[in-house]
Amino acid sequence: MNRFSPCFPAGALACLLLSACGSTAPALPAPPEVTPAQRLAAVHQAAGVDDTELNVQPLRDPRVEDLRAQAARALETGAAAAAGDALNQALLIVPDDPAVLQERAEVALLQAQYDRAEVLARRAYDVGSRVGPLCRRHWATIEQSRLARRQPVNATSAQAQLRTCTVPGVMRY
Repeated sequence: MNRFSPCFPAGALACLLLSACGSTAPALPAPPEVTPAQRLAAVHQAAGVDDTELNVQPLRDPRVEDLRAQAARALETGAAAAAGDALNQALLIVPDDPAVLQERAEVALLQAQYDRAEVLARRAYDVGSRVGPLCRRHWATIEQSRLARRQPVNATSAQAQLRTCTVPGVMRY
């Protein structure tokens, strides 16, 4: 005894044909492409500098300062790889310097090494100050690396963290 109606295959075929005739949702436009240089500019803009904000800088080893200056010169000429090499050498001398870690994270961002940029910026935040321009640069780098990797929800959480890096300034008379 056959349990299926002889119309079943024809009914299934009709449903398939009708579903193929349905309208499809329009494709969403792709987000505008952001270059690594634009991402780095966004990091520097987010850091901002407020003259009422306390910004303490530690004394540094002269060898590290020379390497940081070498990296800055390399970046000015567009040699991101050379800048990264100089900062890597500086990190061999001072592996937990938050400013050097952040500078290396920014070079990684410029080189489109987004995973590495986030790891370095997170490490810089972990060993550095929780307030001020450097703190904002850490979180802006994390935000940009997440945006570049198409993680908008995680980028939003980094943006929220970035806002915690600012404390009200002192009024000067």
